[in-house]
This record gives sequence, C-alpha cells and structure tokens, in this order.
Amino acid sequence: MHIAEGFLPPLHAVAWGAASAPFVVHGVRALTREVKANPESTLLLGASGAFTFVLSALKIPSVTGSCSHPTGTGLGAILFRPPIMAVLGTITLLFQALLLAHGGLTTLGANVFSMAIAGPWAGYAVYRLLRKSGTPLMVGVFFGAFFADLVTYCVTSVQLALAFPDPASGFLGSLEKFAGIFALTQIPLAISEGLLTVLVMRLLMQSSKSDLVRLGVAKLTGGKSAEQTGREAEVR
Repeated sequence: MHIAEGFLPPLHAVAWGAASAPFVVHGVRALTREVKANPESTLLLGASGAFTFVLSALKIPSVTGSCSHPTGTGLGAILFRPPIMAVLGTITLLFQALLLAHGGLTTLGANVFSMAIAGPWAGYAVYRLLRKSGTPLMVGVFFGAFFADLVTYCVTSVQLALAFPDPASGFLGSLEKFAGIFALTQIPLAISEGLLTVLVMRLLMQSSKSDLVRLGVAKLTGGKSAEQTGREAEVR
C-alpha cells in the first residue's frame, strides 16, 4: 500500500503532506495529554505502535504484481482513539521509509493520510457505531480492524488515481483500475487482520484488563465501562 519514494508528482506530495500535518499535530497534543495523565499507558502505546510496525512491514505479493500487507492501525485506534493513532502511524511510516525503504520521505504525507488517518478514523467510526448499537466487543473489534485496513487501500487508490488519471477515462477510469488492484485484493488480508486483532484483544483482556477498563474499551464488573463510571462521578 505504501506509495514508493518519488512516485507522486511534487505538487501531490506537498498537498498530502499539508493535509496530514494538522491531524498529526493534533495527535501529538492528544498523545502528550494521555501520557501525562496516565503514565501507565506507555507500555500499551508502545505495543500498539509495534503491532502496526510489524504488520505493515509484512509485504505480500498480490496476483496483480503489486504488494499488499495488513496495516495494524485498528487496534491502536480502538484503544487510544484515532488522533493518537495518527502519531503512532506516522512514526511507523517514517521508520519504515528510513530503515526498510518501504514507502518514502517524499510520499510520507500521502501514506500518513491513508494509513494513519483515514483508515483509523474509518475503523474507529465503525467500531463505535457497532458498540453503541449493542454489538459484542469482539465483533466491534473485528469490523473496526477490517475497515481500518480496507479503507486505507481505498484511499491509496484515490490518491494514485488523482495523481495518474487515465488518458481516456480520466480520474474514474484510473480509480477503477487502482481500486481493482489494491482494494479488492486487500479484502482477504483485511479479514485476516480483523481476526488477528480480535485475538490480540482477547489476550489484552486477560493480561491488561484494568488498562482496557480505564480506556473505556472493557467494562467493569457490573456492566459499567470506565467512561460511564467517570460520567456518573461527574454528575454526582
């Protein structure tokens, strides 16, 4: 999914960098507040970033000759919200560009927008919608991770179609071509990532349930989440 170094026209590279910057700056502020308020979150923050780094580095050749990989951003978005995931994703993409030649510095803004911003926000929105409708936690986690992965590739398709419109059919024709390569072949990986994220969340429920309760993901005994308990305390 990572757009390679130097692949985008300079104007597009700068535009996507400008579009991503406000989200990352906002995320840095959110991350700073989280660490100051809850220093015990650092371990889980590091684990979320490592999860994203490892999964998004697993490049798998696709049938079209391109490569695909999971993104790993759904977990961090569910645990810490999308603004913080924008920072973790940006750090991941920067290190991958510098150390693995995966992506690039000139295309960092575009890759950040698709993988660290659009994907996490989409996945988190689906997760919250399902949870508010009474869907079980693990079902919400699965679809949150699934859509965080899939939307990343849909946005990458849009970015490439904007940069390289088809000479005959224009943007829509190019989008159909890129979406056929990236989005459709990504569906099996998105399903796999959803299942893996559910497995990781189950492990966290066993090893770090107190942290999940504090983050509002898990519920306290008696059926109340940390967020609900906090709101009730404020009312009192």
